[in-house]
Amino acid sequence: MIEHNYSFLQEPLNFPNFEFKLQEEKNGKISIFDSLRKKYLILTPEEWVRQHIIQVLIQKYKYPKSLFSMEKGLKYNLLQKRFDVLVHDRNGMPFLLVECKAPEIKLTQKTVEQVCIYNKTINAPYIGITNGKLHLFLQFDQEKGQFVQIRDLPSIGHNI
Repeated sequence: MIEHNYSFLQEPLNFPNFEFKLQEEKNGKISIFDSLRKKYLILTPEEWVRQHIIQVLIQKYKYPKSLFSMEKGLKYNLLQKRFDVLVHDRNGMPFLLVECKAPEIKLTQKTVEQVCIYNKTINAPYIGITNGKLHLFLQFDQEKGQFVQIRDLPSIGHNI
């Protein structure tokens, strides 16, 4: 039986179904196996979303696991920040930056601005935000000098 604070596991997300390895820790918390970092992480609503988007990027878009960076620190205006998911291209350059939110968090202009601020340091041509229910992806338009919404991400054969 899922404890009350894990009710988000029963909430449907707008992702395909994936099989995840879950385990109960000695302290009663549930952990999820992160296939990229090859270790169990404490399961939070945001981590649940992050693990789903990782699987979408690997399985649907065929982005190689070796091109991912996870929850790394970055500095912006002397503030220490952490991004959620960064995919590099085959030359090691930033390609796609994704910010993950818990399912109950609404995606707003402020959420888009957050990932844009992170991206000022990273300079990825694609950015995305997701709360597991709604996903928004943007591509930098060189002519307009700004990010514009796109319907779908490029697959592995396109730019990466």
